[in-house]
Amino acid sequence: MSPVFPMLTVLSMFYYICLRRRARTATRGEMMNSRRAIESNSRALPINVEVVQYAKEVLDFSSHYGSENSMSYTMWNLAGIPNVYPSSGDFTQTAVFRTYGTWWDQCPSAQLPFKRTPPNFYSQDYVELAFEEPVYPTAVHVLETYHPGAVIRILACSANPYSQNTPAEVRWEILWSEAPTKVNSPQARQFTPCIKQIDFPTNLIRLEVNSSLQDYYAELDAVVLHGVKERPVLSLKTSMIDMNDLDEDDDEEKNGSEMDSLNKQFSVAALREWTTNGYFDKLPYELIQLILSHLTVPDLCRLAQTCKLLYQHCCDPLQYIHLSLQPYWARINDTSLEYLLSRCTLIQWLNLSWTGNRGAISVSGFSRFLKVCGSELVRLELACGHFLNETCLEVIAEMCPNLQELNLSSCDKLPPQAFNHIAKVCSLKRLILYRTKVEQTALLSILNFCSELQHLSLGSCVMIEDYDLIASMMGAKCKKLRTLDLWRCKNITENGIAELASGCQLLEELDLGWCPTLQSSTGCFTSLARKLPNLQKLFLTANRSVCDTDIEELAANCTHLRQLDILE
Repeated sequence: MSPVFPMLTVLSMFYYICLRRRARTATRGEMMNSRRAIESNSRALPINVEVVQYAKEVLDFSSHYGSENSMSYTMWNLAGIPNVYPSSGDFTQTAVFRTYGTWWDQCPSAQLPFKRTPPNFYSQDYVELAFEEPVYPTAVHVLETYHPGAVIRILACSANPYSQNTPAEVRWEILWSEAPTKVNSPQARQFTPCIKQIDFPTNLIRLEVNSSLQDYYAELDAVVLHGVKERPVLSLKTSMIDMNDLDEDDDEEKNGSEMDSLNKQFSVAALREWTTNGYFDKLPYELIQLILSHLTVPDLCRLAQTCKLLYQHCCDPLQYIHLSLQPYWARINDTSLEYLLSRCTLIQWLNLSWTGNRGAISVSGFSRFLKVCGSELVRLELACGHFLNETCLEVIAEMCPNLQELNLSSCDKLPPQAFNHIAKVCSLKRLILYRTKVEQTALLSILNFCSELQHLSLGSCVMIEDYDLIASMMGAKCKKLRTLDLWRCKNITENGIAELASGCQLLEELDLGWCPTLQSSTGCFTSLARKLPNLQKLFLTANRSVCDTDIEELAANCTHLRQLDILE
């Protein structure tokens, strides 16, 4: 009889595991109720009736084609019921991101990419949408009306944007993701990917897009969220239990905690004592460093746990000369920055774009990081960093004396007075202020003191009152300017263009798209063509006054011109 007891023990353990598995998803009563809700034909309202809702509000986005003061081609068109769908074509009532294709990466203003970006991170832009009721998502429909296929990732957030209570933890879960694919037809479609089931209700959905394969601007009309109020139970269609399924939840936790637990992954206490490393430790230190330079940040975190030798290499500050945390935006917080402090003392490029929102990064956490790691910084990317305030820019100006590139794109919550501190960073060569509230006084100060500027983006900066004065200051102080974005500046005239062209003759790229006060009859475009022979990119989008003479002058004088936009 003795052999029976081990077998009974194994069966008992197996039964216990199965019970735990079932307990994670639902109690027996919940499962019975869910089945009754589906199968019952009684008059009682089903417990898990599906809720269908359109987006109530657009909370945040990285860019859009439209103006800050109108609704045409803006992300705000994603709120509410469809305006265009199922019609196809180019409609102003849709949401359109600012870029498409690959030619943006071929402009003189294009920046070098970060080397350690993981190969599965494709996102270029995003938009966040709030819905009325939190639900457990069962489907997400994206109504695309022109050149579909740009959406490559859909995420759900645990935080309720309409709740008065601040959540202790904000979780983001990927409902669906896929590499960019080419859609051959530009016609409208309802895009309904197969989404993952999550364990929390949500009324905050984020779409991330990649338009690199698009032949033209992708246009979105509305987003529909389907969901149930009660947490759904896993299907019990089969009586057999897959042994591989027992660890499914554990695998998801492991995959989801790559950057969320940097403190644990980098912990010295987690290291094991190994007596030998084989022949690996015979390799030259520099060679091991070169090998590890091809790993992403999460891979470095994991490898640091294997042995003391690799821990030393993975924590070497030379591995963090260039560091992009944007791909991990959903999991970066103050704790992450704290545990990176000792490893980033030599950092030169830092990308914190999209990170830190909804309280994940505090002003004190960001300031402490820069005070320790800012002295060698040359490039700092902070696009859509809504945790930033005036104190943060003051710390940047004080602690980053070698800073040459600063990206504050779509940091639209920064107060106007904060930008005065940028003038103290006299070594700046690139400054991106797209969709910010920078005011004229602060910008004039920046132009006056930052005479080394080569790349400047002022697209959609609606707080500037007199662009002619700004252009005149550029012509007088910014002689090294190579690229300039004045997209949708509303009041520049031929006088400002003349001052700009006379003083900034090294310009290779100039965006004057949607500048309605410029008229060809004043000779401003002819003047540009004659005074700026190095132009490679010129945007005169939506300027209906452009005539044949302007094109002839550009062809005759701007022999390096590669990109010309005169779309009406």
